[in-house]
Amino acid sequence: MFTRRRRWRVPMGEEPTALDRRVMALESRGALVPRRNLIRTPEEIEGIRKSGVINTAILDLVGEKIHAGMSTLEIDEIVHSYTIEHGAIPATLGYEGYPKSVCTSINEVVCHGIPSATEILKEGDIINVDCTTILNGFYADASRMYVIGGTTPQKAKLVQVAKECLEIGAEAAKPFGFVGDIGNAIEKHAHKNGFSVVRDLCGHGVGVKFHDEPEVLHYGKKGTGMLLVPGMVFTIEPMINMGTWKVFIDSADGWTVITEDEKPSAQWEHSFLMTETGLEILTH
Repeated sequence: MFTRRRRWRVPMGEEPTALDRRVMALESRGALVPRRNLIRTPEEIEGIRKSGVINTAILDLVGEKIHAGMSTLEIDEIVHSYTIEHGAIPATLGYEGYPKSVCTSINEVVCHGIPSATEILKEGDIINVDCTTILNGFYADASRMYVIGGTTPQKAKLVQVAKECLEIGAEAAKPFGFVGDIGNAIEKHAHKNGFSVVRDLCGHGVGVKFHDEPEVLHYGKKGTGMLLVPGMVFTIEPMINMGTWKVFIDSADGWTVITEDEKPSAQWEHSFLMTETGLEILTH
């Protein structure tokens, strides 16, 4: 007979805390719990928060400068320069071979669009700018949508509903709830508005690594997935499509994710800390 190895383990010689006892009790009843080392220390949280200040300022700066007629490479240059000038590192640059310091995803591009000198923003475009910053070894990750000039009512609604999906997902995340609670709330709101939710990509743990547990699916059932424990840091980043939820990766670069029907997509992302009372935004 085999016994499943516990994920939540108190180090030898340490007395279990009240938090330890609560999580272990839930694990014994079948809950999927995080590893104990996913609970960030106050020092780690402060480091992530400082990285988040830079990351948020970068997206603010992009918002001030973005306009029709500029290339997405110019956005990359803005992000790269600000990051370096503030003593930080752009996390995407060189990550698994990714060639730029930010992701720029226009219209039907869901995510991971690569900035280019030949990709020029036009009136009516919607664009997601996804930025991750490393400061003193700590990661902060967020993305925003920008509307270039006036756009169609359908695109404007998509951008707004995608933002609402992030906010509603965050409201659904409660201490000692489950990741599935987030996805369930997001999926319901997207479907209510006639949109779909990308299933092939998800939010993730972040802070001391670029990507860590938990996987934060943006669809699903309440009460499923990993237990949400105070001290966890993760992103919520729903990708909401005007048409089908299905996507493909552009074979030309191996990165750019595009909607299968080439209809528009929108995404917003924050990094969050789970606290005793709910989520705190660390970068947005």
